[in-house]
Amino acid sequence: MLRNREFKKFAILISLIATATVTIGFVINMSAGILTITSSAAFGTVFFVFTKARYKSIAQISDQIDLVLHNADHLYIAELEEGELSILQSEITKMTLRIREQNDALKKEKEHLADSMADIAHQLRTPLTSVNLILSLLENKTDPNDRKALMREIEELFVQMDWLLTSLLKLSRLDAGIVVFQSEQIDVNKLICNAIRPFLIPIELHDINLKINAPKGMVIQGDSGWLSEAIQNIIKNCMESSGDNGKIEIVCGDNPLFTEIIIHDSGEGFQKEDLFHLFDRFYRGKNAGATGYGIGLALCKMIIIRQGGTITAKNHPKGGAIFSIRFPK
Repeated sequence: MLRNREFKKFAILISLIATATVTIGFVINMSAGILTITSSAAFGTVFFVFTKARYKSIAQISDQIDLVLHNADHLYIAELEEGELSILQSEITKMTLRIREQNDALKKEKEHLADSMADIAHQLRTPLTSVNLILSLLENKTDPNDRKALMREIEELFVQMDWLLTSLLKLSRLDAGIVVFQSEQIDVNKLICNAIRPFLIPIELHDINLKINAPKGMVIQGDSGWLSEAIQNIIKNCMESSGDNGKIEIVCGDNPLFTEIIIHDSGEGFQKEDLFHLFDRFYRGKNAGATGYGIGLALCKMIIIRQGGTITAKNHPKGGAIFSIRFPK
C-alpha cells in the first residue's frame, strides 16, 4: 500500500492538514487541541482500515486473474456487495470466466485437430496402400485383360481419394467459417432433380428403383449449391446401402411449421449402436464390413444445420433407413 505513489501523496497531504489543524486547535485552547488530535487520529485510522480493505479486494482480483493466466482449474468467485470496486470486480470476474472458456475451447480445438489429422492420415493411407498393392501385382501380370482390370481398380481408388480430399477440404472450410451461404428461395422439386442428376447412370446400371414425390411450388430458403451437396451425400449413402435392385424413395412435404424432405432406402438399415453416431465425423459403424470414410453424413449435417435446418436418421419400421431433413418456416 505504501508503495503506491498516489497513496503517499494523499497521506502526506492529509498529514499536513491534520498538523495544521491540531496546531490551530492548541492555539485556541487545550480542549480544542485534544479534540483535533482525537478527530485526526480517528479519521486516519478509518482511512487506513478502509484503504487496506480495498487493497485486499484488489489483491484478490489480481490473484484470480493470475490463476486464469496460469490455467488453474479453480476459480473463486466472491459474493459481491454494492460499490464501484464491487462492480469492477464483477466485470473482471466475467472477463476471467470468458477467458477461461476461450482457453478451454482452444484446448479442445487442439485436441480435435490432432485427432482429425490422425484420422485423415488413416483415411488417406487405406487407398494408397491398396494402390501400392495393385501396382505390385500389375508388374507380374502379363495378360492384357488382367492388367486392364487392375488399372480400373486403380482408377476407382483415385476417384475415391479425389472425393475424400474434396470432402475434407469442404469440411475444413466450414470449420474455419470462411464459407458464406447464399440465402435464396429454392424450389424443392428442382433441388431434388439437381441432386439426383449425377447418379442417374449409376442408378440405371444397378437397376435401382427411384421414386420421387416432390410437389411443384414448394420452396425453402438457403443455398441451393450446398444443399444439393448435402442431399447428394444422403443419396450416395442410400445407394450403397440398397445395392443392386434396391429401392430409394424421396418424399417432400409441407406444413405451417416446416418443409420436410424424406429419403428412404431398402437397405439393411442401421445397427442399434450406430444410430447415435451416424453424423459423427470419421465414424464408420461397428459393422466390420462398413464401407465409406465417415465423412459424407458429417458434411451433410454441417451444411444443413448451418442453414437453419435439422436432419435425423433412423430405421424404417418396414426395413431400410430413413433420413428426414426439415427447414422451419
